[in-house]
Amino acid sequence: MTVDSIAFPNLNITFHHVGRGITIGGFTIAFYGMVIAFGMILAYAFLMHEAGRVKMSREDMSDFFLRGVIFGIIGARLYYVIFSWSEYKSDPIQVLNLRAGGLAIYGGIIAGAILVVLTARAKKKSVLFMLDLVSPAVLIGQIAGRWGNFFNREVFGDYTNSILAMQIPVSAVRDSSDITQNMLDHVVTINGLRFIQVHPTFLYESLWNLGAFLFLLWLRKRKSFDGEIFFAYIGLYGIGRLWIEGMRTDQLMIAGTQIPVSQVVAAACILAAVVFLVFNIGRKISGRSKDSGEAEKTA
Repeated sequence: MTVDSIAFPNLNITFHHVGRGITIGGFTIAFYGMVIAFGMILAYAFLMHEAGRVKMSREDMSDFFLRGVIFGIIGARLYYVIFSWSEYKSDPIQVLNLRAGGLAIYGGIIAGAILVVLTARAKKKSVLFMLDLVSPAVLIGQIAGRWGNFFNREVFGDYTNSILAMQIPVSAVRDSSDITQNMLDHVVTINGLRFIQVHPTFLYESLWNLGAFLFLLWLRKRKSFDGEIFFAYIGLYGIGRLWIEGMRTDQLMIAGTQIPVSQVVAAACILAAVVFLVFNIGRKISGRSKDSGEAEKTA
């Protein structure tokens, strides 16, 4: 085990020499950014497939995707900076340093949803239909993007000895405030290096999102009304984020409180999803009952 090692001891898996990026001509390209770019490529391929499925212009979809990426990154960065302003107020120019990380997915989702609304109205398309179309693609980006946290040794929970427990060197953690006393109390020393053993919450979220994505693929060909896919997405993601966020030690808090902002947003998403889906499913069932009653009278 070295300072570049990451291990899952209870699975008997060890990754040696896990770098943070590659250097070409004196310029370092972070794996974090490469992983996000890979997720974007997969999301783009999915959207091109969906454009053909729903008979939508691929050129329009490509234009929409490009704008979505720009809006999403800006939104994700602004969200993170707003709730972590103490990190940037002494050196505001670092707000533009995306290579150092610092993107919050809820900010990207909010900005992306705003773009969908504006684009759908401009092209005279159903807003809910467009939201349904892009939701699985967003999950693809999230599934892949979380692995950028693996290379950055970030987004982990407190000490655990569960089957998925992950060991990383103390010296590899950039922000020492993410390391709790409980982790230090269970430090493991290997080859003279101190390792903390933690919940790999980035992995939990990636796996949860994969399950949500597979469900949305199943649902998208069976949906009964526009908006069903989108609200199923924010509800499912909200449920996963609500409990996973509670494990993390790098939570963004609402100013002046110890309340994680992402848990509040997750709860709001779950509530919105439940209200929308229950109302529309109820209306659909009521409509069918009414149609059935009228058919019986006619007969």
